[in-house]
Amino acid sequence: MDVLVIGAGVGGLAVSRALLAAGHRVRVHEQAPGPRTGGKAVLVWSNGNAVLADLGVSLDGVGARIDRIDALTHDGRLRTSMDIAHAADRYGFVTQAIARRDLQRRLAEGLPDGLLRYGASCRAVTQDQGRVTATFSDGSTDTADLLIGADGHHSVVRRHLWGEGTVRPATFGTWQGLSPIDIDITDTARHLMISGREGACGLMPVGGGLLQWWFDVRWSPADPRPAAPLAELRRRFGHWASPVPEVLAAATEGDLEFFGHHWNKVRPVVGEGRITLIGDAAHTMPPTLGQGANQTLEDAWVLGRELAKGDDDPAARLRAYEKDRYPRISLVSRLARRNPANWRTPPILARLFPETIQTTMLARFSNRLTEPAVHSS
Repeated sequence: MDVLVIGAGVGGLAVSRALLAAGHRVRVHEQAPGPRTGGKAVLVWSNGNAVLADLGVSLDGVGARIDRIDALTHDGRLRTSMDIAHAADRYGFVTQAIARRDLQRRLAEGLPDGLLRYGASCRAVTQDQGRVTATFSDGSTDTADLLIGADGHHSVVRRHLWGEGTVRPATFGTWQGLSPIDIDITDTARHLMISGREGACGLMPVGGGLLQWWFDVRWSPADPRPAAPLAELRRRFGHWASPVPEVLAAATEGDLEFFGHHWNKVRPVVGEGRITLIGDAAHTMPPTLGQGANQTLEDAWVLGRELAKGDDDPAARLRAYEKDRYPRISLVSRLARRNPANWRTPPILARLFPETIQTTMLARFSNRLTEPAVHSS
């Protein structure tokens, strides 16, 4: 089949690899003028790494392995620990923190020349008589058998299918940075999540001396942006226990990037006819579980598997993909919306959770890790 993909982020690149491997013809249209280089870092859990392995993508030589996540109070007391290495042992795939630009670069490696068209901003989508047409801002069009909207939070394809106003602001926003910060955790396999009344702080080593750091604060779109955001973060979080003050002291205004959290109610059917959605276009959610990129990779994997079946009715294969993904992604979305990174469970209660809880949760989140061939290994 001939397939159009709108968007060349993680989802668009991943689904392109899956479809090419199944023998389909693919063209990707991306509104940005070139490959994306922003976005700081992402956490690729065991489920995401399993999908990458199936797509022929290796993360060797980039990022940093994460073996443990410790949740702390603002004054440094341990709330709970998660043994992430246990999930790697169970499923055979590690959890890895990696700069988003490096993940995108690895996903794009080896794709055929001419597959990606940059500077192509989709403005409309139509379908008729078994074909789908995308119209771009320069007046050009492209037509194929199927169209996949992988165009993110502000998806044009989703608006065509669902209308306006389906993505809503959540209650938190994140100030984040990815920078060389010389503290002990930067060279470890340990990820810290710290929470208190003022919000939450995350610290995650990304390899090469880089630390991904972020601060979650209460937010709404009507809130004015602080004139000096780093000074505001230092005022709000500077009294927290080490290493938070050291991170704030080493950060610069140029490191900072802000994004407000958004979400949409996950639908059992996200597409229509010969059009479907993957990733943030289908399920925008807060980043509090660190599963956004991983669920996007799972979407690409399941969609590729369904379209490899060669059914005479490709629209039916799209609906099968959506049905298969709905239970997993709706669970992840519901949990992410509750902002677990900002829960302040008392340490005496939090320690009742087993350290291996993430191993169980990954199975509930994942189509890939629960495939019979993997589950029986």
